[in-house]
Amino acid sequence: MNERQFRILAQDTVYEGFFRLDRYTLSHTLYRGGWSKPIVRELFRRGSCVAVLLYDPDRDEVVLIEQFRVGAIQQPQRAWLIEIVAGAVEEGETAADVAYREALEEAGCQILDLIEIRQFYTTPGGSAERITLFCGRVDSAQAGGIHGLAEEDEDIRVSAVPFGQVLQMLESGAIESAIPIIAIQWLYMHRDELRVRWHQT
Repeated sequence: MNERQFRILAQDTVYEGFFRLDRYTLSHTLYRGGWSKPIVRELFRRGSCVAVLLYDPDRDEVVLIEQFRVGAIQQPQRAWLIEIVAGAVEEGETAADVAYREALEEAGCQILDLIEIRQFYTTPGGSAERITLFCGRVDSAQAGGIHGLAEEDEDIRVSAVPFGQVLQMLESGAIESAIPIIAIQWLYMHRDELRVRWHQT
């Protein structure tokens, strides 16, 4: 196979606000050989992000959050999505720092132990967003209520849900956001070993 390369022929920022949108003109090598013709693509830019699945191995509960999401407004009846805690990495923070911070801000939960699940792109066809996904051990006994930062216009409902019910929500389509789907499927595959591991700590 030919060496994979690309060339950026032109780049400009179309919009910069809460997020940033860049336009690229580029060319890349082809599997059949040679180079593609110049193509134009818009790229949604934001910094690195973190998501953390909050799980209580003793109570076998997952802490889920629900909030309004502008990305879902084309289906108005589904504009409030069931998700897991997440946030952007700010200057000077590590991904783990964000997991601990966002767990407190968005769910009122203190992470007792943390493991990294995976890093992945969410929608690489048009977005540079790359997620570091964690699973965090918490005590879900007091989890619940309304959380979030007023200065960030957050209005987040928090619930501790038995794992079996979370699976039913996944199967029924009640959870439509990709990141919690990935996280819950990971927990389904690793739950037994995770409970053993965290019961020994």
